[in-house]
Amino acid sequence: MITKKLGILTASSLVISSMIGTGVFTSLGFQVVDIKSGFAILFLWLIGGIVAFCGAVCYAELGSVYKRSGGEYNLLRELYHPALGFVAGWVSITVGFAAPASLAAIALASYLSTIIPGLPENHIAAVTILLFGIIHAQSLQLGSRIQNVTTVLKVVLILIFILVGFGVSIPQEVILTPSSQSWTEIASPPFAVALIYVSYAYTGWNSSIYIIGEMKEPNRDLPKSLFLGTLIVMILYLMLNYIFLYTVPISKLAGELEVGFLSGQAIFGELGGVIIAIAISILLLSTVSAYVFLGPRVSKELGEDMRAFRLLAKTNAKGIPINAYIFSTILSLVFIYTSTFEQVLLYTSFLLISITTITVTGIFVLRLKGKIQSDGYKAWGYPFTPVIFILVSLWTLIFVAVQQPFESGVSVGIFLLGIVLYFVTKNKV
Repeated sequence: MITKKLGILTASSLVISSMIGTGVFTSLGFQVVDIKSGFAILFLWLIGGIVAFCGAVCYAELGSVYKRSGGEYNLLRELYHPALGFVAGWVSITVGFAAPASLAAIALASYLSTIIPGLPENHIAAVTILLFGIIHAQSLQLGSRIQNVTTVLKVVLILIFILVGFGVSIPQEVILTPSSQSWTEIASPPFAVALIYVSYAYTGWNSSIYIIGEMKEPNRDLPKSLFLGTLIVMILYLMLNYIFLYTVPISKLAGELEVGFLSGQAIFGELGGVIIAIAISILLLSTVSAYVFLGPRVSKELGEDMRAFRLLAKTNAKGIPINAYIFSTILSLVFIYTSTFEQVLLYTSFLLISITTITVTGIFVLRLKGKIQSDGYKAWGYPFTPVIFILVSLWTLIFVAVQQPFESGVSVGIFLLGIVLYFVTKNKV
């Protein structure tokens, strides 16, 4: 039996931690190659946040009807067909959580090695995964407290960086009012391309849907956590990018990957790089923790429904899916030591976007089925909010398919293989 102990703080922490990784500290340099207007750059990040919010309001309504953990696995299973849910669940378990957890852990180890040269990065990453796996598998309360603390620390560090940034000795002019140049840039192909990568930076806005079955007050806390988490991240992203533009000339940012380091050096001097490396290492702790926390929830639900995977549904005396944690941890360690997860993420990006888009489209299916709950949340701005999300997502899918036809084809192949795997395993003992 699941003990419902998780409140809005933990749910919001998971949303925030899943979203904020290294992306916001590295992507601006590529955006300002073709987009020079401060207004256009910040508008880009605002649009990304609005799209994420549109997705969040749809997930909030879907979750108010289907109050079971597992995210897209459960939603697509209920809205469409169990086979589609199985594909979403399997993708979530692997490239949705285990691979990103590995990626964040390796990034953390990489930043630490810039502070302490010679560190065995793979081993540091593995220890990080093991540590959070043990913590979250031992105690739901302890795990949620650590998640909350690391998330609050993440937000505080970013706010400190932003506030200190305003005191830079040589500030740059950032024009926040629109001009003919900024509107031209907003209507340009480079702006559209940049929006794709900004959307990736907002990935994770749906994180609390994966734990809805463990929430104390799901009808209240799911919508609030989705909205609060997305809003906080959007504000932080806007402020961070403003500080990057405020502290470093655009000419120096253009084409650079380590925007955070450049801004840190402008603010803190020669120690800036070390300070930023320490800060990002701390920030990534909550990211790793969130992915490690969430992944086993999907494995457990899948195991409950399919006998071939029922070992993953086994829980300990505290209701924690212990086997799912072991499976997820082993999978993350495999990714770390084989370094194949980057290829997996590349090949399945098309599939991940597709699954989210199909899920949001499910709000129309839900309404047609007449399954609106009188006491449940109803999507704000319906039908415009889901339409906005779907249109932007479809545009992204078309762009990815054109630019990366082979990788997109692999994604379609994985999808079809998942359907076959479902029918092969669904009745297996």
